[in-house]
Amino acid sequence: MDRQLSFSKSMIIIAFIFALLFVSIFLLKAEPHIPLLATTVGTAVLLGLFGVSWKDIEAAIIKGIQTAIMPILILMLIGILIAVWMMSGTVPTLLFYGMDYINPNYFAVSALYVTIVVSMFTGSSFTTVSTIGVALMGIALTTGISPTLAAGAIICGACFGDKMSPLSDTTNFAPAVVGISLFTHIRNMMYTTIPALIITTVFFLFAPKADAIDLSSIQGIKFALQDGFHIHWLTLISPLAVIICSIKRIPILPTLMVGIVTGLLVTAIIQQQAEIGVWFSVMQNGYESTIANETVASIVNRGGMQSMMSSISLILIALSLGGLIQHCGVIEAFFRKIIQPLKRKSSIVLMSGASSIAVNGMTGEQYLSILLPGQMFKDEYNRRGIPAKTLSRTLEDCGTLVNPLIPWGVSGAFFAATLGVPVIEYIPYAILLWLSPFITFAYALIPKLQKNSLG
Repeated sequence: MDRQLSFSKSMIIIAFIFALLFVSIFLLKAEPHIPLLATTVGTAVLLGLFGVSWKDIEAAIIKGIQTAIMPILILMLIGILIAVWMMSGTVPTLLFYGMDYINPNYFAVSALYVTIVVSMFTGSSFTTVSTIGVALMGIALTTGISPTLAAGAIICGACFGDKMSPLSDTTNFAPAVVGISLFTHIRNMMYTTIPALIITTVFFLFAPKADAIDLSSIQGIKFALQDGFHIHWLTLISPLAVIICSIKRIPILPTLMVGIVTGLLVTAIIQQQAEIGVWFSVMQNGYESTIANETVASIVNRGGMQSMMSSISLILIALSLGGLIQHCGVIEAFFRKIIQPLKRKSSIVLMSGASSIAVNGMTGEQYLSILLPGQMFKDEYNRRGIPAKTLSRTLEDCGTLVNPLIPWGVSGAFFAATLGVPVIEYIPYAILLWLSPFITFAYALIPKLQKNSLG
């Protein structure tokens, strides 16, 4: 565009965006899709009133949507892969053997690592918390283990697994917004998440323990899994193939395709289900079992390409808004005033993390906490010579992981309602979630650690 927006006009647009999203999502409790669409329309109208031509507005939207193509393809394949892994018995086998790690004397640590495994292979903290998390909470409540302690362990494990899984939508979204590869993003996150996990593990090791625990509910789940699937180590070939592809740094789309194809082969050989029509139905709509056990059924009845359409539509709308505020000069005008006075690279990293936390607090939406700061700081990171992978990691640590700590956040509200423990009560036990942002800030501030973050 030929004309540049003034700082005051960019402030009006940003205030409008935050105000409308805050009122709609926080006060009116609306799902984020329509408020985000209304915000996009309103932003386009304001830009038009401020002298931006429709041609420029339309071009900005298209540029934003173009960045969504790869995440959309990835999400569709992830939905298919999850369904195939359910049908093939891969996830049921992981659950079956994972149950053996529920140690009566170390329930919190056991819950932490079982949920990590489940979340890593499903790519969804919501799925993990609403299925195996509910079962673990039931065990805690019936055996005298503190429900706040149990909820903290479950949420930490589920969010860690989600964050480090190549199947996670937010883990794919953050590097897509910044413009780096998925596996570069995951490898770089280890610098903050592994120390946070170690500290979290130590915390739960010394947490209060119950004298005895009733394992009957776990045995019921294992029996139901055995009735519904052929539990066999060969079902783990598919995730092993995905891990090998990841180690060899094969691009994400071929890696996911390898996981799907090997999963279908396992389905035919181990589960003895070779009907192509059934495969197509499962890949489209998700796996539907006939298992009577409600807990197991809620775990395995998942996936399918259609299950990702809500996330895909949200990404399309979010990146349309992102295109407007980036390519119509809103970000440039705003941060020309805000960022320029910041002289040190560490200040830029701190500001991007603080912005992500602020968006989380205002909107309660983790996608926006990644999208808006990502779009705002991407060019500035490049101009200052700060690695883009530092921005994507900061967005995950301060966006994805902070969201469950906000009572009105999408994740926080869901986890609290599902586990029956208010956010304000499980926060002290969700060590991993608030520790990761501190560690990512430490990498920016402590001289000996700055090389990793600041280049």
